[in-house]
Amino acid sequence: MFIIYKQSKELNLSKRRSRNLAVVEPIHNDIHDFKQQIQKKKTVHLIPKSLNQETYIDLLTDQAKHIVFATGPAGTGKTMLAMLSAIKAFKEGTVNKLILTRPAVGVDDEKHGFLPGDINAKMEPWTRPLFDVINEYYRPKEVTRMLEEQVIEISPLAFMRGRTFKDAWIVADEMQNATPGQIKMLLTRLGEGSKIVVTGDTRQADRSDSDNGLLDFKGLVERYQQSKYVAGVEFEARDIARHPAVREILDIYGEI
Repeated sequence: MFIIYKQSKELNLSKRRSRNLAVVEPIHNDIHDFKQQIQKKKTVHLIPKSLNQETYIDLLTDQAKHIVFATGPAGTGKTMLAMLSAIKAFKEGTVNKLILTRPAVGVDDEKHGFLPGDINAKMEPWTRPLFDVINEYYRPKEVTRMLEEQVIEISPLAFMRGRTFKDAWIVADEMQNATPGQIKMLLTRLGEGSKIVVTGDTRQADRSDSDNGLLDFKGLVERYQQSKYVAGVEFEARDIARHPAVREILDIYGEI
């Protein structure tokens, strides 16, 4: 039976141990050696700051759950924990590549086709929050090489149709700005050995509720109630881990 996890009890953080990634050696010319010997800047810790974050981490690291989605307000760790778990899975060899996607829709409905450069450059404004996490653990030269070798791949939603992602960890961020059709198309790209993490805040969409793909999918799964491979977490204001002012701002805007 499918359950969207929404919990509000206090978490005893002492029971959760940090999870580390192994340090590897500098870049080699061969891509196989490169994958095995990428050197990160520092150890990654997955430390929950709320009960919902603990549940989210459990789902992210559960190999039986191939599609995980997280909804809730800004600052609750949806994207950060998804990216940290992706890096962990890559370093442990659970997946061979990281795929990052995000709808190229903003407040002004900007189109990436008008921006200069290749697809990585065009998508950079939308994927910057994802790379903010990557850049904390990899050197700039390593990130560049990972992009060149497509160990990290930026894939706009429009370019995913017809593809199948195998042995990959896909992070789909800000998906409240995707249409129901785009969400369905993305989730059906899942191949063997892969995991898709879908994040977003259904209340912060640049689309109407009827065209909000994340809200639509969340409702469908709740009604389905038989999912074996899909699980979700709904974060609340109490889960906000950023500066305390963030919670106050959301309260001012009536979102808490």
